[in-house]
Amino acid sequence: MIKSIYCLLFLFSFQFAIAQNKTPDQYLGYPLGSKFTYHHQIVDYIRLMESQNPDRVKIIQYGSTNEGRPLIAAFISSPENISRLESIRTNHLKSIKMLDGKSEGTVPPIVWLSYNVHGNEAVSANTSMKVVYELLNKENALTQGILKNTVVIIDPCENPDGYDRYTQWYNRYQSAVPNVTPYALEHDEPWPGGRFNHYLFDLNRDWAWQTQKETQARIALYNQWMPHLHADFHEMGSNSSYYFPPAAKPFHKDITGWQREFNELVGENCRKYFDKNNWAYFTRYNYDLFYPSYGDTWPTFNGAIGITYEQAGGGAGGLAIERKKKRIL
Repeated sequence: MIKSIYCLLFLFSFQFAIAQNKTPDQYLGYPLGSKFTYHHQIVDYIRLMESQNPDRVKIIQYGSTNEGRPLIAAFISSPENISRLESIRTNHLKSIKMLDGKSEGTVPPIVWLSYNVHGNEAVSANTSMKVVYELLNKENALTQGILKNTVVIIDPCENPDGYDRYTQWYNRYQSAVPNVTPYALEHDEPWPGGRFNHYLFDLNRDWAWQTQKETQARIALYNQWMPHLHADFHEMGSNSSYYFPPAAKPFHKDITGWQREFNELVGENCRKYFDKNNWAYFTRYNYDLFYPSYGDTWPTFNGAIGITYEQAGGGAGGLAIERKKKRIL
Protein backbone atom coordinates (compact mmCIF):
# COMPACT_ATOMS: atom_id res chain seq x y z
CA MET A 1 0.00 0.00 0.00
CA ILE A 2 2.76 2.43 0.99
CA LYS A 3 4.72 1.54 -2.17
CA SER A 4 1.63 2.26 -4.26
CA ILE A 5 1.22 5.68 -2.65
CA TYR A 6 4.86 6.51 -3.31
CA CYS A 7 4.47 5.43 -6.94
CA LEU A 8 1.41 7.65 -7.34
CA LEU A 9 3.19 10.60 -5.75
CA PHE A 10 6.19 10.08 -8.03
CA LEU A 11 3.97 9.84 -11.10
CA PHE A 12 2.09 12.99 -10.09
CA SER A 13 5.31 14.93 -9.49
CA PHE A 14 6.72 13.71 -12.82
CA GLN A 15 3.61 14.80 -14.72
CA PHE A 16 3.63 18.15 -12.90
CA ALA A 17 7.26 18.70 -13.88
CA ILE A 18 6.48 17.94 -17.52
CA ALA A 19 3.59 20.41 -17.43
CA GLN A 20 5.85 23.29 -16.38
CA ASN A 21 7.26 25.46 -19.14
CA LYS A 22 11.00 25.13 -19.44
CA THR A 23 12.93 28.34 -19.06
CA PRO A 24 15.31 29.17 -21.90
CA ASP A 25 18.20 28.26 -19.57
CA GLN A 26 16.72 24.85 -18.85
CA TYR A 27 16.03 24.16 -22.50
CA LEU A 28 19.41 25.30 -23.79
CA GLY A 29 21.52 23.81 -21.02
CA TYR A 30 23.36 27.10 -20.48
CA PRO A 31 22.36 30.54 -19.15
CA LEU A 32 20.61 32.59 -21.81
CA GLY A 33 23.04 35.30 -22.88
CA SER A 34 26.19 33.38 -22.00
CA LYS A 35 26.55 32.43 -25.67
CA PHE A 36 24.68 33.12 -28.88
CA THR A 37 21.98 30.56 -29.61
CA TYR A 38 21.57 29.25 -33.16
CA HIS A 39 18.41 30.09 -35.06
CA HIS A 40 17.06 26.53 -35.17
CA GLN A 41 17.31 26.33 -31.36
CA ILE A 42 15.27 29.51 -30.98
CA VAL A 43 12.61 28.19 -33.35
CA ASP A 44 12.56 24.80 -31.60
CA TYR A 45 12.14 26.44 -28.19
CA ILE A 46 9.18 28.51 -29.34
CA ARG A 47 7.62 25.43 -30.96
CA LEU A 48 8.06 23.62 -27.65
CA MET A 49 6.21 26.45 -25.91
CA GLU A 50 3.39 26.05 -28.41
CA SER A 51 3.19 22.29 -27.82
CA GLN A 52 3.03 22.84 -24.04
CA ASN A 53 0.57 25.77 -24.28
CA PRO A 54 -1.66 25.04 -27.28
CA ASP A 55 -4.48 27.12 -25.81
CA ARG A 56 -2.27 30.21 -25.50
CA VAL A 57 0.16 29.99 -28.44
CA LYS A 58 -0.35 29.63 -32.17
CA ILE A 59 2.66 29.58 -34.51
CA ILE A 60 2.41 30.49 -38.17
CA GLN A 61 5.29 29.82 -40.52
CA TYR A 62 4.82 32.69 -42.89
CA GLY A 63 7.71 31.93 -45.22
CA SER A 64 11.30 30.79 -45.54
CA THR A 65 14.61 32.44 -46.33
CA ASN A 66 16.76 32.01 -49.40
CA GLU A 67 18.83 29.49 -47.44
CA GLY A 68 15.74 27.54 -46.35
CA ARG A 69 15.39 28.71 -42.76
CA PRO A 70 11.82 29.11 -41.49
CA LEU A 71 10.26 32.50 -40.84
CA ILE A 72 7.77 32.18 -38.00
CA ALA A 73 5.42 34.36 -35.99
CA ALA A 74 4.11 33.28 -32.59
CA PHE A 75 0.66 34.55 -31.59
CA ILE A 76 0.36 34.63 -27.81
CA SER A 77 -2.68 35.63 -25.79
CA SER A 78 -5.24 34.35 -23.31
CA PRO A 79 -7.07 31.10 -24.10
CA GLU A 80 -10.20 33.12 -24.79
CA ASN A 81 -8.44 35.28 -27.38
CA ILE A 82 -6.56 32.42 -29.02
CA SER A 83 -9.81 30.47 -29.41
CA ARG A 84 -11.29 33.35 -31.41
CA LEU A 85 -8.13 34.53 -33.14
CA GLU A 86 -9.58 34.52 -36.63
CA SER A 87 -12.64 36.42 -35.43
CA ILE A 88 -10.37 39.04 -33.83
CA ARG A 89 -8.45 39.39 -37.07
CA THR A 90 -11.48 39.78 -39.34
CA ASN A 91 -13.31 42.11 -36.95
CA HIS A 92 -10.25 44.30 -36.73
CA LEU A 93 -9.92 44.49 -40.53
CA LYS A 94 -13.61 45.32 -40.81
CA SER A 95 -13.22 48.10 -38.24
CA ILE A 96 -10.50 49.73 -40.36
CA LYS A 97 -12.42 49.16 -43.64
CA MET A 98 -10.01 46.59 -45.05
CA LEU A 99 -12.77 43.98 -45.12
CA ASP A 100 -16.41 44.47 -46.00
CA GLY A 101 -18.98 44.10 -43.27
CA LYS A 102 -19.58 45.37 -39.78
CA SER A 103 -17.20 44.61 -36.95
CA GLU A 104 -18.85 42.61 -34.17
CA GLY A 105 -17.65 42.58 -30.59
CA THR A 106 -14.53 44.13 -29.14
CA VAL A 107 -11.11 43.89 -30.74
CA PRO A 108 -8.21 43.69 -28.29
CA PRO A 109 -5.05 45.67 -29.08
CA ILE A 110 -2.76 43.78 -31.47
CA VAL A 111 0.93 44.24 -30.71
CA TRP A 112 3.64 42.95 -33.07
CA LEU A 113 7.22 42.62 -31.77
CA SER A 114 9.96 42.16 -34.38
CA TYR A 115 13.46 41.01 -33.50
CA ASN A 116 16.76 40.83 -35.35
CA VAL A 117 16.14 42.38 -38.75
CA HIS A 118 19.90 42.99 -38.71
CA GLY A 119 21.47 39.58 -38.22
CA ASN A 120 24.52 40.70 -36.27
CA GLU A 121 22.39 42.56 -33.73
CA ALA A 122 22.04 39.13 -32.24
CA VAL A 123 20.98 39.91 -28.69
CA SER A 124 17.36 40.59 -29.64
CA ALA A 125 16.70 37.17 -31.20
CA ASN A 126 18.00 35.56 -28.01
CA THR A 127 15.86 37.93 -25.95
CA SER A 128 12.73 36.80 -27.80
CA MET A 129 12.98 33.43 -26.03
CA LYS A 130 12.79 35.12 -22.63
CA VAL A 131 9.89 37.29 -23.78
CA VAL A 132 7.93 34.23 -24.93
CA TYR A 133 8.65 32.44 -21.64
CA GLU A 134 7.53 35.37 -19.48
CA LEU A 135 4.38 35.91 -21.53
CA LEU A 136 3.48 32.27 -20.80
CA ASN A 137 4.65 32.30 -17.20
CA LYS A 138 1.46 31.97 -15.15
CA GLU A 139 3.28 33.28 -12.09
CA ASN A 140 4.01 36.56 -13.84
CA ALA A 141 1.01 38.70 -12.91
CA LEU A 142 2.07 41.55 -15.20
CA THR A 143 2.20 39.50 -18.39
CA GLN A 144 -0.93 37.53 -17.55
CA GLY A 145 -2.80 40.80 -17.14
CA ILE A 146 -1.51 41.99 -20.50
CA LEU A 147 -2.59 38.83 -22.31
CA LYS A 148 -6.16 39.10 -21.07
CA ASN A 149 -6.60 42.20 -23.20
CA THR A 150 -3.90 41.94 -25.87
CA VAL A 151 -2.83 39.73 -28.75
CA VAL A 152 0.97 39.68 -28.94
CA ILE A 153 2.65 38.62 -32.18
CA ILE A 154 6.35 37.77 -31.89
CA ASP A 155 8.67 37.44 -34.86
CA PRO A 156 11.80 36.12 -33.12
CA CYS A 157 14.15 36.63 -36.06
CA GLU A 158 13.35 38.59 -39.22
CA ASN A 159 16.72 37.76 -40.79
CA PRO A 160 17.68 34.16 -39.98
CA ASP A 161 20.33 33.86 -42.71
CA GLY A 162 22.25 36.90 -41.50
CA TYR A 163 21.74 35.91 -37.88
CA ASP A 164 23.19 32.42 -38.33
CA ARG A 165 26.04 33.82 -40.42
CA TYR A 166 26.97 35.98 -37.44
CA THR A 167 26.39 33.44 -34.67
CA GLN A 168 28.31 30.71 -36.46
CA TRP A 169 31.26 33.05 -36.94
CA TYR A 170 31.15 34.40 -33.39
CA ASN A 171 30.80 31.01 -31.72
CA ARG A 172 33.74 29.76 -33.79
CA TYR A 173 36.10 32.59 -32.82
CA GLN A 174 35.03 33.71 -29.35
CA SER A 175 37.40 33.10 -26.45
CA ALA A 176 36.52 30.60 -23.71
CA VAL A 177 35.98 33.69 -21.56
CA PRO A 178 34.75 36.66 -23.62
CA ASN A 179 37.68 38.91 -24.46
CA VAL A 180 36.50 42.43 -23.71
CA THR A 181 39.42 44.09 -25.54
CA PRO A 182 37.84 45.94 -28.50
CA TYR A 183 40.74 44.82 -30.74
CA ALA A 184 40.18 41.10 -30.08
CA LEU A 185 39.23 38.92 -33.05
CA GLU A 186 35.75 38.26 -31.67
CA HIS A 187 34.99 41.97 -32.10
CA ASP A 188 36.25 42.12 -35.69
CA GLU A 189 33.50 40.55 -37.76
CA PRO A 190 34.74 39.86 -41.32
CA TRP A 191 32.98 41.05 -44.48
CA PRO A 192 30.15 40.69 -45.34
CA GLY A 193 29.10 40.26 -41.73
CA GLY A 194 25.71 39.20 -40.51
CA ARG A 195 23.81 42.46 -40.83
CA PHE A 196 22.37 41.64 -44.24
CA ASN A 197 20.32 38.79 -45.65
CA HIS A 198 21.53 36.13 -48.09
CA TYR A 199 21.75 38.62 -50.95
CA LEU A 200 23.49 41.18 -48.70
CA PHE A 201 20.43 43.44 -48.63
CA ASP A 202 19.54 45.50 -45.55
CA LEU A 203 16.05 44.26 -44.69
CA ASN A 204 15.39 47.33 -42.55
CA ARG A 205 15.48 49.41 -45.72
CA ASP A 206 13.04 47.13 -47.55
CA TRP A 207 9.70 47.48 -45.75
CA ALA A 208 8.24 49.80 -48.37
CA TRP A 209 10.00 48.48 -51.48
CA GLN A 210 9.61 44.75 -50.66
CA THR A 211 12.33 43.52 -52.99
CA GLN A 212 13.43 40.63 -50.76
CA LYS A 213 11.84 37.26 -50.13
CA GLU A 214 11.78 37.72 -46.35
CA THR A 215 10.12 41.12 -46.60
CA GLN A 216 7.49 39.96 -49.05
CA ALA A 217 6.48 37.07 -46.79
CA ARG A 218 6.43 39.26 -43.67
CA ILE A 219 4.34 42.00 -45.27
CA ALA A 220 1.83 39.44 -46.55
CA LEU A 221 1.22 38.32 -42.95
CA TYR A 222 1.38 41.86 -41.60
CA ASN A 223 -1.35 42.98 -44.00
CA GLN A 224 -3.59 40.19 -42.72
CA TRP A 225 -3.36 41.64 -39.20
CA MET A 226 -2.50 45.36 -39.42
CA PRO A 227 -1.40 45.58 -35.77
CA HIS A 228 -2.11 48.61 -33.66
CA LEU A 229 1.51 48.79 -32.49
CA HIS A 230 4.72 47.53 -34.05
CA ALA A 231 8.03 47.56 -32.14
CA ASP A 232 11.34 46.84 -33.88
CA PHE A 233 14.31 45.83 -31.70
CA HIS A 234 17.86 46.78 -32.69
CA GLU A 235 21.39 47.28 -31.41
CA MET A 236 23.70 50.23 -31.97
CA GLY A 237 27.32 51.04 -31.14
CA SER A 238 28.64 49.61 -27.88
CA ASN A 239 29.53 53.05 -26.47
CA SER A 240 25.91 54.20 -26.65
CA SER A 241 23.30 53.60 -23.94
CA TYR A 242 19.68 52.83 -24.89
CA TYR A 243 17.29 54.56 -27.24
CA PHE A 244 13.50 54.64 -27.17
CA PRO A 245 10.91 57.18 -28.39
CA PRO A 246 10.13 60.02 -28.79
CA ALA A 247 11.82 59.93 -32.18
CA ALA A 248 14.14 62.60 -33.50
CA LYS A 249 13.00 65.19 -35.99
CA PRO A 250 12.13 65.28 -38.81
CA PHE A 251 8.74 63.62 -38.57
CA HIS A 252 7.17 63.02 -41.96
CA LYS A 253 4.29 65.44 -42.60
CA ASP A 254 1.81 62.57 -43.08
CA ILE A 255 2.31 61.23 -39.55
CA THR A 256 -0.80 62.24 -37.67
CA GLY A 257 -0.95 64.35 -34.55
CA TRP A 258 -2.38 61.38 -32.65
CA GLN A 259 0.56 59.18 -33.70
CA ARG A 260 3.00 61.89 -32.58
CA GLU A 261 1.23 62.11 -29.24
CA PHE A 262 1.35 58.33 -28.78
CA ASN A 263 5.07 58.39 -29.62
CA GLU A 264 5.48 60.72 -26.65
CA LEU A 265 3.35 58.51 -24.39
CA VAL A 266 5.45 55.45 -25.19
CA GLY A 267 8.60 57.35 -24.28
CA GLU A 268 7.06 58.67 -21.08
CA ASN A 269 6.22 55.14 -19.94
CA CYS A 270 9.71 53.84 -20.83
CA ARG A 271 11.35 56.70 -18.94
CA LYS A 272 9.42 55.77 -15.83
CA TYR A 273 11.02 52.33 -15.67
CA PHE A 274 14.49 53.43 -16.75
CA ASP A 275 14.57 56.24 -14.19
CA LYS A 276 13.37 53.88 -11.46
CA ASN A 277 16.34 51.57 -12.16
CA ASN A 278 18.88 54.35 -12.88
CA TRP A 279 19.47 53.04 -16.41
CA ALA A 280 21.04 55.36 -18.97
CA TYR A 281 19.06 56.22 -22.11
CA PHE A 282 18.46 58.92 -24.68
CA THR A 283 15.54 60.05 -26.83
CA ARG A 284 14.81 62.56 -29.64
CA TYR A 285 18.21 61.95 -31.21
CA ASN A 286 19.48 60.15 -34.29
CA TYR A 287 16.41 57.95 -35.02
CA ASP A 288 13.78 59.87 -36.96
CA LEU A 289 10.37 59.07 -38.41
CA PHE A 290 10.92 60.25 -41.97
CA TYR A 291 12.31 57.61 -44.34
CA PRO A 292 9.29 55.39 -45.13
CA SER A 293 10.93 51.96 -45.21
CA TYR A 294 12.08 51.27 -41.65
CA GLY A 295 10.44 48.94 -39.14
CA ASP A 296 8.97 51.93 -37.34
CA THR A 297 8.06 54.24 -40.22
CA TRP A 298 6.40 51.77 -42.61
CA PRO A 299 3.97 50.55 -39.91
CA THR A 300 3.40 54.20 -38.93
CA PHE A 301 2.52 55.17 -42.50
CA ASN A 302 0.09 52.23 -42.48
CA GLY A 303 -1.77 53.43 -39.41
CA ALA A 304 0.09 51.75 -36.55
CA ILE A 305 2.23 53.16 -33.78
CA GLY A 306 5.72 52.28 -35.01
CA ILE A 307 8.55 52.17 -32.47
CA THR A 308 12.28 51.53 -32.61
CA TYR A 309 14.27 50.33 -29.61
CA GLU A 310 18.08 50.39 -29.77
CA GLN A 311 20.41 48.96 -27.16
CA ALA A 312 24.19 49.14 -27.05
CA GLY A 313 26.03 46.25 -28.67
CA GLY A 314 25.94 45.44 -32.37
CA GLY A 315 28.14 43.08 -34.33
CA ALA A 316 31.32 44.42 -32.75
CA GLY A 317 29.90 44.08 -29.25
CA GLY A 318 29.80 40.30 -29.03
CA LEU A 319 29.04 38.90 -25.58
CA ALA A 320 31.09 41.53 -23.71
CA ILE A 321 33.27 44.47 -24.68
CA GLU A 322 35.19 47.20 -22.91
CA ARG A 323 33.62 50.57 -23.54
CA LYS A 324 35.14 54.01 -23.27
CA LYS A 325 36.03 54.97 -19.68
CA LYS A 326 36.81 51.25 -19.06
CA ARG A 327 33.21 50.21 -18.54
CA ILE A 328 32.24 46.68 -19.53
CA LEU A 329 29.11 46.04 -21.59
